[in-house]
Amino acid sequence: MGDSRPIGVFDSGLGGLTVAKEIFRLMPSERIIYLGDTARVPYGGKSEETIRRFGLQDARALLDLDVKLLVVACNTVSSVAIDYLERHIKGIPVIGVVLPGARAAATRSAEKRIGVVGTAATVRSMSYARAIHNIDPNIKVYGKPCPLFVPLVEEGLIDSDITRLAVQHYLYEMVDLGIDCLILGCTHYPILMEVIQSTVGNGIQLIDSALWTAKEAQNIMKALGIESAAPSEQREAAGGGVRNSVVDNAGGGLAASRFLGSDVTPNFEAVAEALLGARLPSIEKVPVEELEEKEKIKRF
Repeated sequence: MGDSRPIGVFDSGLGGLTVAKEIFRLMPSERIIYLGDTARVPYGGKSEETIRRFGLQDARALLDLDVKLLVVACNTVSSVAIDYLERHIKGIPVIGVVLPGARAAATRSAEKRIGVVGTAATVRSMSYARAIHNIDPNIKVYGKPCPLFVPLVEEGLIDSDITRLAVQHYLYEMVDLGIDCLILGCTHYPILMEVIQSTVGNGIQLIDSALWTAKEAQNIMKALGIESAAPSEQREAAGGGVRNSVVDNAGGGLAASRFLGSDVTPNFEAVAEALLGARLPSIEKVPVEELEEKEKIKRF
């Protein structure tokens, strides 16, 4: 019969919608509850204590909505606080974006020289380097913080001269180091993939952590038997009526999913559409005060 509960996905902002996009593509029967902490974005320049606290608040907000799996679609939280979240969240799997991306890069790097770009906190944590070295200690890993990339995406400057200059400024050094794989260690960065690829050249393979995280979620749900039923199975369970409310409620995909933000900014919808590749069906505001209330709840 499957498990019709939604997948919980959160990020410090809207970048995690690139993970949601890949989940919809790989698993069209699934529905998502997405939480973007847009009032407190970015997390990348904050202290580790604050990142852990915000991440746990976000996670608890989704747990209250009865999700069956939690995807931490934030490289900063995944780099700094994934072990912390796993200790405090029981009963459902927790997936970060670091390990899937690290695995993909480690198995594809013939030269054993991998670059990682991300927020200052992600690069400083060396989380990708540790994950890669656990797979193959002979691989050299080079990190480069790219703090301008997120605001450029948020401003919609995807294909502009200023973006190309910023990419060149950050990444020419990586090219000179002789890397053959570059991990896009922030969920905003896939939107800049064409500009990045044209800058570094086709000899460097770009690793989109959003894609590999969605595949990891798919594999875990298959192993645990918690995938949603296919549409035909949903119709059969509901008595065969296509318009039956049970079928409509159990159906997956974008239209059946929910999107929450701690602040709905003027360019929220435009940025979300660019990242997701489609318009959001609706936006629900979850005030920061409501997220902070989660700290008062007994730990899991």
